[in-house]
Amino acid sequence: MDKRVIFAVAGSGKTTHLIDELDLERRVLLITYTENNFAHLRFRVLQKFGYLPPNIVVCTYFKFLHNFCYRPLLQMRLGSRGMNFHLPPAQTARFALTQDARYLDGRRRLYHNRLAKLLEVKGCLPAILARMERYFDRVFVDEVQDFGGHDFNLLAALCRANTDVLFVGDFFQHTFDTSRDGSVNRTLHDDFGAYAQRFAAQGITVDRQSLRASRRCSTTVCDFIREHLQIDMHAHEARNSDLSVVEQAPLAKELYRDPVIVKLFYSSHTRYGCFSHNWGASKGMDHFRDVCVVLGPDAWARLQSGDLQRLAPQTRNKLYVACSRARENLYFVREHDLREFRN
Repeated sequence: MDKRVIFAVAGSGKTTHLIDELDLERRVLLITYTENNFAHLRFRVLQKFGYLPPNIVVCTYFKFLHNFCYRPLLQMRLGSRGMNFHLPPAQTARFALTQDARYLDGRRRLYHNRLAKLLEVKGCLPAILARMERYFDRVFVDEVQDFGGHDFNLLAALCRANTDVLFVGDFFQHTFDTSRDGSVNRTLHDDFGAYAQRFAAQGITVDRQSLRASRRCSTTVCDFIREHLQIDMHAHEARNSDLSVVEQAPLAKELYRDPVIVKLFYSSHTRYGCFSHNWGASKGMDHFRDVCVVLGPDAWARLQSGDLQRLAPQTRNKLYVACSRARENLYFVREHDLREFRN
């Protein structure tokens, strides 16, 4: 069985690679994290085949976890009533791993960040592996960088199934975890080398080459990301574009008023009343030609001093997501110069 993880860069064709792997013969389970990416993958399957083939199942991770793994094995025993996507109260951590109260709230809803652990504690993993082997020949997981906590451990365990397994993700687009539970895998995303080794230790082939070149971003943007964010990103073909640090407030305001150029803010983009998104939330968006990234005081100062790579890891990753949305030109402006438009 082929088991591998492909580490990609932004715009390198992760979705295209997954869709190209699909055919009408092999039974495939395609798991992703976000609802947006689920809708996009489902659309791409429809686009390729003209319909949803019965041998291809596309679903979100928590639907897979609850409907495929949990319900057939534990639903009747525990009598749960759906899932709770809020973090459990702190006092629930004092319950023993074998106590149901650790995993269920007062309305008998399952805590999302402990469901994978519940399946392990209840001894369900062999049955889950058997179900996977019965129904699927191949298992694909997109956005693998966003899996953390007990969910990452479950993914590693699922690799023992007698099926092909393909993980695809961009480590540096890790902007949130599927779930956290205390110290479980707290340092998972602290270091790329150590992260890759976690896969290799499971006997999974680590591929850093297949999707290392961006088809979306120009050489100019890739060079900026590589130099200033210390993320090894290259362009698929030599192509230059404009990259401008806009220091004049009137020019920044012109960009703000441009209805075609998207403005990407660190947070609270809706307060500015323009064509905009937040840095992290723009992940997966692939249709922007020119992008204007709005920087707060700290990020602006670090841009001026060439020190952006020292931003907090989550902030740097979100900035990488924002910069890599640009198909052509990339502009940087100070948030201070747009304050008059904030409501």
